[in-house]
Amino acid sequence: MTDLWREMISRAERALRGDATARARLADAAEVLRKDPRPLDHATLGKDLARLTTLFDALGLYGASRALLEHVVSRLVWDPEGLALDVSVRNQLAVVLADRGHLSAAANVLAGTVEFGARQGDVPAMARTYANLAAIKFRLGDVEGAVTAARRAEAALAARGEAAEDLAEVRLLVASVLTSAARRKNHHAEADLLLEGLEGSVRHLVKVLGGEHPQSLSALVTLASAEFESASAAGSPERMERAVDVLAVAAQRASATMGAHHPQAISALSSLATAEAEAARATGDERRATAAESMLAAAQHAAAHRQGSTRPPSSRPPASRPPSSRPQEPRVPPRRMPSAGSTAEQRPRGEPGDWAESTATLRFRVLGPVRAWRGSEPLSTGSPQQRALLAALLLHGGHTATAPELVEALWGEEPPDAAIAALRTYASRLRKAFGPNADVLASESGGYALRVVPASFDLSVAEDLALRAEREKAAGEARQARELLGRALALWEGETLAGIPGPFAENQRLRLEEWRLQLLETRLGLDLELGHHAEAVSELTALTAAHPLRERLRELLMLALYRSGRQAEALAVYADTRRLLADELGLDPRPELSRLQQRILRADAELARTVEESAPATATIARPAQLPATVPDFTGRASFVRELVDQLAGPEGRIVRVSAIAGIDGVGKTTLAVHAASEARPHFPDGQLYVDLQSSGPRAAEPEAVLGAFLRALGTPDSAIPDTLDERAALYRSALDDRRVLVLLDNARDAGQVRPLIPSAPGCAALITSRARMTNLAGAHLVDLDVMAPEEALQFFTKIVGQERVSTEREAALDVVAACGFLPLAIRIAASRLVSRRIWTVSVLAAKLADERRRLDELQAGDLAVKATFELGYGQLSPQQARAFCLLGLADGQDISLAAAAAMLDQPSEETEDVLESLVDTSLLESAGPGRYRYHDLARLYARDRAELDERAPGEREAALSRLLDFYLATATQAYAAEHPGDRSVAHLEPTRYSGVEFSYLDDARRWLGSEAQCILSCARQLTHGTHLRRSIDLLWSVKDIVGSSNPRQYQETAEAAKRAAHGARDGQAEGRACAALSAVHLTAGNLEQADAEARRALALAVAIDDPVTGAWAPYDRGVIALQQGRHTEADRYLREALSRFRADDNPFGVANALCQLSHLETSLGNVRSAVALAEEAIDRLGEEPATLALAECRYALGLALLRTERTDEALAQLDQALEIFQDGGQALGEGMVHFHRAQILLTAHRPAQAAAEAEQALAVLHRVGGDRRRADVLLVLGHAMDGMGESARARTCWAEALALYEDVPGEESAELREHLRARLDNRTAHDGTSHLTGT
Repeated sequence: MTDLWREMISRAERALRGDATARARLADAAEVLRKDPRPLDHATLGKDLARLTTLFDALGLYGASRALLEHVVSRLVWDPEGLALDVSVRNQLAVVLADRGHLSAAANVLAGTVEFGARQGDVPAMARTYANLAAIKFRLGDVEGAVTAARRAEAALAARGEAAEDLAEVRLLVASVLTSAARRKNHHAEADLLLEGLEGSVRHLVKVLGGEHPQSLSALVTLASAEFESASAAGSPERMERAVDVLAVAAQRASATMGAHHPQAISALSSLATAEAEAARATGDERRATAAESMLAAAQHAAAHRQGSTRPPSSRPPASRPPSSRPQEPRVPPRRMPSAGSTAEQRPRGEPGDWAESTATLRFRVLGPVRAWRGSEPLSTGSPQQRALLAALLLHGGHTATAPELVEALWGEEPPDAAIAALRTYASRLRKAFGPNADVLASESGGYALRVVPASFDLSVAEDLALRAEREKAAGEARQARELLGRALALWEGETLAGIPGPFAENQRLRLEEWRLQLLETRLGLDLELGHHAEAVSELTALTAAHPLRERLRELLMLALYRSGRQAEALAVYADTRRLLADELGLDPRPELSRLQQRILRADAELARTVEESAPATATIARPAQLPATVPDFTGRASFVRELVDQLAGPEGRIVRVSAIAGIDGVGKTTLAVHAASEARPHFPDGQLYVDLQSSGPRAAEPEAVLGAFLRALGTPDSAIPDTLDERAALYRSALDDRRVLVLLDNARDAGQVRPLIPSAPGCAALITSRARMTNLAGAHLVDLDVMAPEEALQFFTKIVGQERVSTEREAALDVVAACGFLPLAIRIAASRLVSRRIWTVSVLAAKLADERRRLDELQAGDLAVKATFELGYGQLSPQQARAFCLLGLADGQDISLAAAAAMLDQPSEETEDVLESLVDTSLLESAGPGRYRYHDLARLYARDRAELDERAPGEREAALSRLLDFYLATATQAYAAEHPGDRSVAHLEPTRYSGVEFSYLDDARRWLGSEAQCILSCARQLTHGTHLRRSIDLLWSVKDIVGSSNPRQYQETAEAAKRAAHGARDGQAEGRACAALSAVHLTAGNLEQADAEARRALALAVAIDDPVTGAWAPYDRGVIALQQGRHTEADRYLREALSRFRADDNPFGVANALCQLSHLETSLGNVRSAVALAEEAIDRLGEEPATLALAECRYALGLALLRTERTDEALAQLDQALEIFQDGGQALGEGMVHFHRAQILLTAHRPAQAAAEAEQALAVLHRVGGDRRRADVLLVLGHAMDGMGESARARTCWAEALALYEDVPGEESAELREHLRARLDNRTAHDGTSHLTGT
């Protein structure tokens, strides 16, 4: 325990004993503890946190308790690696966090503990960790994750041995989670079997601890609750009664042993009340139901007393339980989740988490069913009329509502005779429900007023968020405005004031629904402004179906369709709108809608553009000033200028305002600083000082000399200027006192150089530019300046060169600024060269810059040169920094992770991180995100030049790249094994000499693959030669899953280059695997002919050289292709050949995949029983593996087979499970196809609006994968859905697009669909034609 924590706990204990002074000094307790610089290093953090929060609660300091917990949680989020605690304390901390409702933070702590504990090898601690993680995951709703963690806890317990009695409570926790999970999944037979094991665990724990021990009593409650749930599921009243009896005994003993207000006693009473209520419902016993309700109210009252009293029932607060040694066993009553080391309940469904105050604060919701909470406890708000009174008072905004007003609000013009008496009764009941907070409901002036904190009322929160969004929107901050509106809209939970009677509620319901739609329209407008048009189409389609006469929604839909390249559909929406308005209202569309139609007809390019920020106004020049003149061609940077001016010229405070701009050389730091300082000049009438501190030169400016110059500029005679630095700094500060002066310190070396030059007068400000980030300059506002945006860069280039020369060669000009890496200095140099050579065209300059080997040499003009600018920074690097800068620049990827960089440099991650962060501080390297780094394009070219100029041995450069390839291949192999468990193909890939990252969880593997995809493909492309060839192609093959989610074009180009290299090297194995990779690309894209050609070549090479990888997967691919082309006999032959080869290689994963595709084949042939059996066998063969993509494919196949048997509900369940996995795995093709089939099902069920929404989602995700055939299938279904909604013009547009796509699709099936569509477009048939769609 640190001195700070020890002192605070001691102070709280004294306050609890009645020490008023100690209590007063606890007011800022949480703020004091935040001064602990490294709280996560605190060795007894879990124990002390539990102790201190319990003491705070006992003293009624709920705000301090919550603030302290949130501080620890925020540090965990900000610095997850800083948790320097052993496994036991980590468990203890997680249980405290879970007890207080921070479930996600607790789960994160335990997830990190798993990795940490694995390295420690502490088996008992790992068992406890997995058990606690299982319980918390269950409470978070992650049932599968809970089961996985519980199984791992079982494995750890097995490794320890059955005789480990110190882990009895862990066994109980595991058994409880598994039982509850089985019950949750409706696997009642399995749950009943597990219940026997749970009973054994409870008996063992009671034997070890004794029947009166709190853990034993809690275990009895857990067992009885689980037994009651089992009896209820079995419909056995006798067993239910026995379970209730056990619960009653356990609750009575818990109350007698621990006190009625102990959390475990309250939990036991709540469980008993729940069981009694369930039993009463089963038997129809109203008296028993009333008693159960009273019992539950007693439990809630006890909980409220515990939270609301200023003193606990006893003279001492309850001691904090050590959860790491004895985690709390979870109770599992009906529809309840087990807890991990605590009795804290899961937040009720619909509880407003974003606007929660402390646990003692009342909170209210009207944007949905009217509800109230005290902390996390839901309050009973009574009958509908009583809730109507509550709603009316809330909506009066704290103002007094008179009794007549309230009577009219509740009953309208015909109130009952006893309306006033009923009103008083309702008010009295509400006060009783509010408990300790009853005074918020005041009686005054013949009426009532409910005065609540705005942050505790969801409508007030929504209004505040909407107002902030309006301000951000007006300021041009569209992204922030969209985020705020999204948070506001998320507060709605269904119909506003749901179930509340009365005219007042009805009027308010209509008003708030209209407001919600207005907010939604504004948010959708911002979506389009930010370029999210494709994603908005599906939502807008559903909204226009729900609100067909709302023209603004149709206007947004037209714009979204137009920006998505669907001009014909956009015009069809207008036609449908005009017809609908004429038919329903006899009106024409409003002018805005008509103008939008005309602009779409003209293909107005402005429709696709967002509003650009206006250029800042020119400031008037004030004297005296030392600022350099601003450049006449200053371009863009509007947000940076605004940020700096606001910071420099903000309201006067008690401290001087300091801003520091950092960035790579040539990025325009000085230009921006001078421009911003000129803009802020009017706010500093007493002068502006400027100095170039010359950090890039051979000798930086000394602070003494600079202070001398500044003092002279401020009017100090030479004779009055002292000699020493300290004396000059003191005189400088005195000279600036009571003056408003801006100081611009350009080109600073470090914080030490500028500290004496920063004024201290509150009216002054300092602006600093430096290559290094001034992280150690206290109080400075840091600005990281990046390169220009492409449009800004083009405008800058045009300003220098002239509009006439650029307008005719816009594309070439974009190539020039891109070759310059959008670096302002490089753009200025390139533009200056063009200006000085009138006979050059922009295309000539672009061609010269296209050669990367010559680019740096081309970028020099007069005394300006990019290379010279980089050399100034490079010359100040240490040898270790210089080596890292040069070697990492050899890799082609857009950025590089810390782990990959460590592999390239062949040194530990910690040492690598120190070096890379120091390069970031010098701006020669950029931080691309946590643990990722990148070069500016020109800095990378300079790094490669230096790698050769420094005469680094070619062997060292090759070795670094080889280690990078090894790292990627080894890690990709691990990721492949996680996604394809049991696939022996990875055992046949090329061996590596450098190890990679290992993954404990499938999600971690997916995240790694998603973040590294571009870098992996760049590495594979870069090294497809020589000794690297086979490893590069194996790397490509092992990450082929990414073609279904992202980078399909880059993957295809890389695979084609690899195939050419392998063919040139006469390497059959490499060429065959490259062909297999290409086959995967074409198959995903729907290019079946190309896919079959590549698979045929891969199979031929596999047979020739007996390659076990392509020997099985190539016939599998050919079978899938034949199936999609309708060649069923060939599909059967190839798939069975693949099945045979997978079995010969003892590859269960491959076997399951082959069975899955055979299921698709049987479905296509109409053999649905066989199809269902094959899919179920495939799922069984995958076993208890995580939710892999293969499992999703099998569930997808099973869903399609069940659909043919008309078991629609079961089919939808399988498809929904597949969809969830596809989405988690980022597989667009699978996700799109599930949406497509859901659209078909909904269309068949005569629900066209929902079918259209599903079809739009399918189109949104299939725009880059799947091919024309699948897109045409979706458009066909979308057309029928639109037709069913009465949107005939848009329906015909969809059918016309589908027909155009089917024209290029071969086969009899496509011919039939073409004929059907032509008939529909000619109005010759009413058949929907969807029976022809296979969708495989």
